[in-house]
Amino acid sequence: QGLKPIVSTESPALIFGTTTKLASDLPATDSFLGKNKVPDLQKLFQKADGLPVHLKRGVPDKLLYRTTMALTIGGTIYCLIALYMASQPRNQ
Repeated sequence: QGLKPIVSTESPALIFGTTTKLASDLPATDSFLGKNKVPDLQKLFQKADGLPVHLKRGVPDKLLYRTTMALTIGGTIYCLIALYMASQPRNQ
């Protein structure tokens, strides 16, 4: 008993029955068939037009930015009102 391993050396049972494929096992003929948009986006974002990066894509970016700002300002105002109401004693 002295030098025998306490833990069994058998591998545990599989929890998930699916096997995984390594990247080296994938065939080289499978390639991405879509268009690479990275060079176009690099040209767009690196253009020196004075706009910040988060507004360079036009109307959708402006809409998201303004919505985020409105929600942030609205949430701040709501929190301040809730804090004010919580700090006032209740009338009985």
